[in-house]
Amino acid sequence: MDINKKIEIYTDGACSGNPGDGGWAAVLFYKNHKKELNGGEHNTTNNRMELMAIIQGLLALKSPCVVTVFSDSAYAINAFNNGWIYNWQRLGWRTADKKEVKNIDLWQKLLELTNIHKVEFVKVKGHSDNKYNNRCDELAKSAVEKLQKECQKTVT
Repeated sequence: MDINKKIEIYTDGACSGNPGDGGWAAVLFYKNHKKELNGGEHNTTNNRMELMAIIQGLLALKSPCVVTVFSDSAYAINAFNNGWIYNWQRLGWRTADKKEVKNIDLWQKLLELTNIHKVEFVKVKGHSDNKYNNRCDELAKSAVEKLQKECQKTVT
């Protein structure tokens, strides 16, 4: 791992209906470089899109490095910062009250990616004054709109 290669990733997810059409976005920064990513899925949830944004941001990295992920998703951030994900894994992907963890596939992928990179998770306030979180929100919503327009074209 290159400890001198420090990446910042801002992420957000959006959903039109929950479940409904969803979008995710990530904005990556490395030195003077910036890369924006977004995409979407039909029949998904906001939480899945929040996780997908982080996953896609980490998948875009070409080599192991030090990463700071900024997200307004307490669901995603708290799972790591409060150790929930490690307890879920230890309990066979069950919560403390024995219920199956939702979005296991995404949590497992995210856990795999955090084993490649040194990742710090930082909670930011959503829909506030964070320029890059707001940009991610715009990109995620535009992914939802694109999905819905494509769907309308196939119906007509």
